[in-house]
Amino acid sequence: MKELSKSIHRRLRDPNFMRRYFVGNGIDIGGKPDPLFLYNELFPLMGEVRVWDLEDGDAQFMSSLADESVDFVNSSHCLEHLRDPGEGLRNWVRILKPGGFAVVLVPDEDLYEQGVFPSSNNIDHKHTFTIFKNKSWSHASINLLTLFTTLGPSVCVERIELLNSSFRYNLPRFDQTVTPVGECAIEFVLRKLSDEEVRRGGPEWDKPQPPETARYYFNQYRDDYINLKRSNSGRPPFTNGEEL
Repeated sequence: MKELSKSIHRRLRDPNFMRRYFVGNGIDIGGKPDPLFLYNELFPLMGEVRVWDLEDGDAQFMSSLADESVDFVNSSHCLEHLRDPGEGLRNWVRILKPGGFAVVLVPDEDLYEQGVFPSSNNIDHKHTFTIFKNKSWSHASINLLTLFTTLGPSVCVERIELLNSSFRYNLPRFDQTVTPVGECAIEFVLRKLSDEEVRRGGPEWDKPQPPETARYYFNQYRDDYINLKRSNSGRPPFTNGEEL
């Protein structure tokens, strides 16, 4: 219940959401009835965020959206409703501009479904998700780490996290997402690489130099580190047991 809204306080504590992930114009796939644009002013680099829901078309294909047409994709608990989540993710990446991010929430199969599938909490769920397990109780289980390997060379996994900090493990089987705090989810962030990054196998580090005033400080950090190493040259680390 209101899983996107639950994520806001947590995401505001992470500067990456404000300065990297939610930057530019995006699309909120499956955004009704809890859309990201309600929190637009909390993410100062975020522009227009279009809600994409059932009336706009099948989220597995995103057929009416052109390749590389959005700066970021956000989706809260939509992927589990698709017939083919792999195809859905590939199309979500397709519409991303190079350098853009896909921020996705899915229910964790153990925290949310809690050993029962088809789901007793949402009958439209077609799959369950785990970060990775060698064996699952669910016949429809998807290991996300395995799924990511099918997305092609242009996709980099920026982060993946089990959101269990507010989960009460001492409770009997109960849908904890109906509470104000229970997320019971996995959050992952994918970055779309540029063709040059794919060719290199990593980012380009030949960036413009910062202004001279900033270089004084950066170079002083480096000089201080060099001088610190020189002052201890001849003494192996962790060998000085003298009294303080």
